[in-house]
Parts: sequence; structure tokens; C-alpha cells
Amino acid sequence: MIRPMRPLFLLAALAALSSPARATDAPPTPQPTIKPTSKPTPNRLAQEKSPYLLQHQFNPVDWYPWGPEAFARAKAENKPILLSIGYSTCHWCHVMERESFENPAIAQYLKEHFIAIKLDREERPDVDHIYMTAMQALGLGGGWPLNAFLTPNRQPFYGGTYFPPEDKAGRPGFLSILQRIAELWEKDPAAIQDDAQKIATQLQSHMAQEAPSSDPLKPELVPTAAALFSQNFDPKHGGFSEAPKFPQPQIPSLILMVGVHTANPSLIDQVLFTCRRMAAGGMYDQLGGGFARYSVDERWLVPHFEKMLYDNAQLIDLYLDAGLASGDPSHHAVVRDILRYLQREMTHPDGGFYSAEDADSEGQEGKFYCFTQSEIQSLLTKEEAALALPYFGVTEPGNFVDHSHPNPLPNLNVLHRADPDRTLNPSEAALLSAAKAKLFAAQRLRVRPHLDDKILTSWNGLMLGALSRAAIILNEAPLLEAARKNFRFITAKLWDPTTKTLYHRWRDGARDSAQLLSAYASYLRGSIELYQATLDPAVLDFAVALADSMIAKFYDPQGAGFYTSTGGEDLLFKAKDDYDGAEPSGNSTAVCALLKLAAITENKSYRAAAEATLKRALPRLTETPQALPLMLQALAFASEEPFRAVIAGDPSLPETQALLRAAHSVYQTHRVILGTTGPVEPFAKTLTLQNGRPTAYVCTGSSCLPPTSDPAAIQNSLRPPSPKTPKNPKTPAPQ
Repeated sequence: MIRPMRPLFLLAALAALSSPARATDAPPTPQPTIKPTSKPTPNRLAQEKSPYLLQHQFNPVDWYPWGPEAFARAKAENKPILLSIGYSTCHWCHVMERESFENPAIAQYLKEHFIAIKLDREERPDVDHIYMTAMQALGLGGGWPLNAFLTPNRQPFYGGTYFPPEDKAGRPGFLSILQRIAELWEKDPAAIQDDAQKIATQLQSHMAQEAPSSDPLKPELVPTAAALFSQNFDPKHGGFSEAPKFPQPQIPSLILMVGVHTANPSLIDQVLFTCRRMAAGGMYDQLGGGFARYSVDERWLVPHFEKMLYDNAQLIDLYLDAGLASGDPSHHAVVRDILRYLQREMTHPDGGFYSAEDADSEGQEGKFYCFTQSEIQSLLTKEEAALALPYFGVTEPGNFVDHSHPNPLPNLNVLHRADPDRTLNPSEAALLSAAKAKLFAAQRLRVRPHLDDKILTSWNGLMLGALSRAAIILNEAPLLEAARKNFRFITAKLWDPTTKTLYHRWRDGARDSAQLLSAYASYLRGSIELYQATLDPAVLDFAVALADSMIAKFYDPQGAGFYTSTGGEDLLFKAKDDYDGAEPSGNSTAVCALLKLAAITENKSYRAAAEATLKRALPRLTETPQALPLMLQALAFASEEPFRAVIAGDPSLPETQALLRAAHSVYQTHRVILGTTGPVEPFAKTLTLQNGRPTAYVCTGSSCLPPTSDPAAIQNSLRPPSPKTPKNPKTPAPQ
């Protein structure tokens, strides 16, 4: 993270606004009053494709989309810019819209004194990355909605996240902030612009970061980081942080990797326990499947109800690994439930995956998902209700209140497994199944939350990889066809094979023009997983073309690492992302993908770019490893020669498929799987069938184990050492 900057002219001037004494030491500023029109007129956002921007098309605010028209007007009129960033399923974005952006007085004041710009952070994460970092550096918070104030040259000088509409409890309201900034801009714009220039200079210097280290890779950082993360384990509820609890799949994935490969049962048990507790909580949709974005409490009970594609894709990977590492089928049952949800609600007919579902329904958070006790009793038989009510922790007063709403619904219950360790007998299981079916059917009759139906290449890449792995591990052919269908969709709609250009967003028949590292890196990683599940040389050909284009467009040969985007006139400066948060960073994803592709193809340029990027990240991996858990997984992969499971034979034959499934059926992170045709490494092309049968070769470096046509032999060759104590105890032993 960038070091906090000292309060500058504007920050010092605005500090007085936050003082509780402010309300009594001066008369309130008169606020304009405007009569609302009976029929709203759409603003410029009506011409956009982003669901988030379209949500604001009837605001009285004179919104601009991010682009040259807004920038030119800000310069021509010498007005500061309000850049408001969010996404269509963001609950607090809805709250601020309802309270402030639908307020005619605030809209009029914005029109007179500012140029107001709306930006979808999911479409332009490169823009969001710069201004989010700036606000955090200034000590103004981070999150969405993000409201940043910029000079006409797009340099940030103030901002924050959610602002209430009016002054309250010593906290300034949004209109008060607008008025104070306008007053200061009118009085001394040069001082604010000087502040903004200093902030932009410091920001650019920080975000450029270090050149690659000349030191060798440090594999010891990986177990050290896992031990550090493990110290934050919650032995009562699972997870590796305090409330609010995000799944953070890359952190438990790293801990599990270290636990399995060092045969450390304590680390393994922490992750398996966390997976069980997350799946028992209200953050997991007990009726429809799929995970919400995070839990507001430490028990995984009350979520923010929005469901994001990127969370669920990463959690599929985590639960697949938990099932492989433990042999416990309940983890793979969670995977199947997530996939049923995604295929039912989040899939375009042609195979692309939509972005998210909202937390709110009919203006109320959680209304679609929650039940009152009386409602459940009216839907179920007495026997079903007698089991379901205590099983799902349902009470008459309920366990959830939407405090952000002026008129919250009463007595709502988030369904969860109140006793996660309870085992049902067969008759109870049948009764619960009948009860769940009735509740699900009743839920389906409600108004469903808003669907953000834009298709993002980056998130589809995460999903493609998870879906491909699930298909081969669970041995479900329809899932593999769904993965292939997604691949056909993205390569048809968002890939230009002539220029080797991959676009980021498709919606309503149109794609955008943004060139983002996250799109290239994530879809490259997903395509490699599809190749490993199918051994289709055409998929590998695409991965090679995509990797070459990614390096050409985004890689910095002088300073190493990858730029977040190709840049352009609308970007303050080019930056390199270095944080694996809810979404993995483009740099970490690119390194993971290139290391695997290098092992499959023996292309040394892929390995060189990945290794230089890793070395550039070494100081951050040493000082703040929690910021880059996926990069740490890449470091582990780069630090030792991976197994190469080479499978010779026609991939369509049942015998070949059995060998392929066997190679995928053990938990082994230091492994690639490849065929003998297409752009694979030269040695693999020399390996042939034995006795006319499909044959597997497990190789490390230049040596291979004897060839085999026995799936069990491949499993034994790839299986890591076993933990020394039984898996899955009910009470995990924290390290």
C-alpha cells in the first residue's frame, strides 16, 4: 500500500467540516429547492451498455460517462469533477442513489458547480484501481460507491465512499461536502490543483514500484506466509479474518497447498473446517446454491446478499480442492450446487456467464432470500416445519434487519444450518428435502434480484477454469460441454484472431474497446485448464496466441511486471496492480498462467516473463504476503520442477479419458497435464502408445516413470504425502 499522504490544503480545510462543533459555529448554508418533474427525462447514461450506468439514466444528476466529452467540458468550464464509481449489484451504491443522486437539490448543485461522471468499476477496473488507491492513501477509505473529486486534468484531491445526504452526528452530508469543495475551488483553485499535482506524482511513483530483484526466488516465503495466515484462524467459526468475513479463496487455497504438500494436518484441517462452516452459514444460499459476497458477522450468518461470478468461480476451485484433499464428498456436493445455481441463473443461452445478482429485491436487501417463521409454517406440513425451523435456525423475531432502509421488513430469517455438525437420519433427510423443495418453489415466485447481465472476459476466464476442472474431476460430461460452449462464446464475441485482440465486455450484442490485463490473464488461465481437461490442441493454440498477445501488449520489459491496461488518453497514468483481493490481480494471474503454459510448451519466454514478475514482487511478498496469496502460489509452482503427466492417445477414447480423469483426481498443485499433439513441448511429441493402448507418462525434468495404461498407477505417481493424522476432525486443531 502507498504510505498515507500528509493532509494538504483541501484536506485541512475540509477537516473542519467533519468537526462535531461545525453545526453550531455557523448558520447552515441555504439549500436550493426544486420541484420534481412527473416524468423523468433520461440523461446521457441512457446511451450506455453498462447495467450500472443504465440504473442511473433517470437520475436528475447531469451525468456523463467516463470519456472525452466530460473531460473537455470540465476544462472548458474550469469545474472540478465528481467521479462516482460503483457497480450495478452494489447495495450501498443503491442507498446513495436513493438518498442523494435522486435528490433534485443535490442534482442541481452538482450541475452548477461540478462535472459529474459515472463509472462502472467492473468495466474499467484500471480507472478504479488508480482512484481507489488514491483515496486509501489519503486516509479517506476504500470501497464502493467510491466518490472521488478530481481536477479538470483528472488528478484526485478528495473523496470517500458512501456519504449520507445530510449532516448527521458530526459527519458531514454529501451536499455539505459539495458546497465546501465548491467554495474552496472558487476561492483558490490553484491551491487545490497544486495539491492534486503532488498527490498524482506520489501516486504514480508508488504505483510504478520496484524493478525486479536480482535475488533468486525465495520458496521459503510460501510456508512462512501460510503459517502467518494460519495464526489468524478462527477455531470457532472458521475463516482467517475478523468480521466482516470475506471468503478470500486464495488464502485458504494457499494454506491447503502448503498443508498437503508438507503433510501438515493442522493446516489442512483449518481449511476443511472453514469450508464446512462457510457452506453451513447464511452466506451460502441453502435453497438455491451459490455464495453471497461476504458475511457481515464472524459466523458466516448474515451476508451482503449480492452474488458475484468471480466469488463463486474461485469457491468452486476451493471446494474441488477440499474434496480432493479430504475425500469428503460433501465438498463436491457444494460444487454441484454452485454450478446448478450458475447454470440456472447466470448463464447466457450461448454460453457466456453473467456478472452478478443484486442484494436487493423490490428495494429491500435480502427480501428474495429471507423467510419469516410464519411464512415457513404456512408453506410446510407440521412435520416438515418441526424439522426445518430449528435446522435452519428460524425464529419468530428473525436474525436479519436491513438497517440501511428507512422502512426495513420485520422478522426476517437468513436460512442457515444452525447445527453444522448435525447428521440427519434417512427419514429426516427425506423430510428436509421435501421442505427445501417447497421453500425453493415459493422463493421462485418472488421478484428476483436485478441481474447484471454483462459478460466480462476476466470473470468468464475464472469460471472457465473452475468449470473445466469440475467437469473432469466430477466426471460430468455436460459440464465439459458447458466449458467448451463458453470458450466458443468468448472466442467468437470478444476475440479478434486477426489482430490477436481480446476485449473485456460484451452485452446486448456489443463489445467494448477496453484492453485489460485481467481479461487476457484470466482467460488465458481458464483456457489452460480447459486444455488440461480435454487435451484439445486447438485450445492450446489459442492459449499460445493469447499469451503472446498479452506479453506484447502489457508486459514491461524494463521494469518487469504487467500493466493493468494498455492505457490511453483517458487514463491518468499506466499502473501495475499488485493486490489479490476478492478478485486475483492481473499480475498474479498472468504469472500463474505463464508458468503452466511454459511447462506445457517449453517456451522459455513465458517462464522468463513470469519469473521476472515474481522477482519484482519479492519485496511485497516478504513484507505483506497477505496482499498476494495467488502470487505466493505461483512462487511455489516456480520454485520446483512440476510433474508433467503426458497422455498419449485419442482424447475421445474411453481409455484415454480414464487416464486423464485419473491425473486430475488427486490433489497435486505442482503438475501440468498435456497431450502429444499441438504446440506441446518437443519431448512429449516423442511419447507414443504402448501395446497399442492409450498410455500415460509421468515425468519430472528429463526423467519419466515407466509408462502405464493403469489409471491407479498415475494417481499413485502424482499423489502427495499423506497427513499423519485422520482428516476432517469436527474440532480442528489451530496451529
